[in-house]
Amino acid sequence: MRITIVSRIFAPEPGAASLRLKSLVEALGQAGARVDVLTTAPPKTVGAPADISARVSRWPVLRDKSGYVRGYLQYMSFDIPAFFRVLFHTKLDALVVEPPPTTGFFVRLAAALRRAPYIYFAADIWSDAAGSTGAASWIVSGVRTLEKFALSGAAHVIAVSDAVADRVKALAPSAAVTVVGHGVDTRLFTPNGEVPPEPADIVYVGTASEWHGARVGLEAVISVLSANPQATAAFIGQGSEWPELRRIAERSSVASRVRFLSTVPPEEAAMWLRAARASIATLKPGLGYDFAVPTKIYSSLASGTPVAYAGPDPVRTMVSENGLGVATEYNASLLAEQLAQLIDGRREFDSESLRAWTQDNVSATAIAGRAAVAIAECVRHDD
Repeated sequence: MRITIVSRIFAPEPGAASLRLKSLVEALGQAGARVDVLTTAPPKTVGAPADISARVSRWPVLRDKSGYVRGYLQYMSFDIPAFFRVLFHTKLDALVVEPPPTTGFFVRLAAALRRAPYIYFAADIWSDAAGSTGAASWIVSGVRTLEKFALSGAAHVIAVSDAVADRVKALAPSAAVTVVGHGVDTRLFTPNGEVPPEPADIVYVGTASEWHGARVGLEAVISVLSANPQATAAFIGQGSEWPELRRIAERSSVASRVRFLSTVPPEEAAMWLRAARASIATLKPGLGYDFAVPTKIYSSLASGTPVAYAGPDPVRTMVSENGLGVATEYNASLLAEQLAQLIDGRREFDSESLRAWTQDNVSATAIAGRAAVAIAECVRHDD
């Protein structure tokens, strides 16, 4: 098989998509495929690319002030060249495309001209996410139209959960969908290994966008730290809510014990997580995005650290029923009460048990293997 992956983000740039695609490249390689990756030149702040068992072609793109390819102008700086890169790329049997839907739109056009099938990797539903941010209705409608176009033209769609698969079928009823699950690199995120020189008791690691609703997590942290003068916290990441979170923390009475750091490489994120006593994850309900799963939860559990989650089901039930930490409704007071029990030792969780759950249920290797099988079957069917 000759598979070409098209994605605006790829290793070594930090992100869930980077880890997911790196695992997919490895799984496809083990299946005997030759893999090419058409992606972006990483930001200057990112270190040298790790060894990848694929031919990686990088293209310079526009990035926002934080260094991310995020925003419609930034997307176009990747998507339009990607159309021509696919069109004139060497011989291929199939394409795999990552969101955003704008990339899927241009890949569908190029794939049609190449007479090649493409597989859409639906890690989430972007039109639902756009609606959750309060974007104008015409923007949401435009994103949904692009997403329907990208999904309906795919020879196959790979979804990360049953809920995402349901939304895919709602947008593209004729789509063939395989659910592979979410994954975390359990080789990278482990309970044992290096830790930061000054670790924090509570960490938030990852994106804080409107639909994450991380403000509730910060308010809970401030409450816990106010009652426990020895405890510390660190928020590590980026996102649209990041500036506001910093302002809230700086105005609080515990400002000196809440650190904010920009996104760090996965290896460094693993250090912060394994050294913490608890991690925070939140999901704001009622925005049409309740089905989402903050993947920061899996990174924490693989590192042996229990999670304190505030948000809707199905994640709340998953955390509670599997003994993965504490979970409440989306409420700062309730979360603070549960988080305090983790920090003061009233609730304890075995790190090896948490890790064992991730290995059994959300191993990136197993999930990438399932995705590789779906891609191979799609190629054989097309032949």
